[in-house]
Amino acid sequence: MPKRIMIVDDGPDVRQVIRAVFEARTDYEICGEASNGAEAIERALALKPDLLLLDVAMPMLNGVEVASVLGGSMPQMPIVLYTMYNELLGLSLATAVGAKAVISKADGISKLIECVHDLLEPKAQPTPEAPAPTAPTPKNGKATGETLEH
Repeated sequence: MPKRIMIVDDGPDVRQVIRAVFEARTDYEICGEASNGAEAIERALALKPDLLLLDVAMPMLNGVEVASVLGGSMPQMPIVLYTMYNELLGLSLATAVGAKAVISKADGISKLIECVHDLLEPKAQPTPEAPAPTAPTPKNGKATGETLEH
């Protein structure tokens, strides 16, 4: 099942480009869009996306305010601030309001895709139940760790 992403940006062209890029990948689907902060909160609470892409400079409520509200009510949902103002924002403020990452629009869409992938597809960790790799069998035909009967 594809991971569901919601795009929040006041620029319809920006939303269209992001939608096209993510919909071209089979592992993601765009479940909704919003063009301002108030609409973003309402739709995110209704749609419950797996990840929220959020612009900072928007009408009504800005992205930091939206992240603060949704970070408190939906703490399991990663929020990525995708903005032209990342130098002014800073990661410490972003994380304080619940965002997992700040990506500059100037860095391009590939950086955004990489960030989304890292947040939605965590690196596989070996499970404790996984069998340990077997040691090579010595020349005598007995695997190490076997007991020899006398």
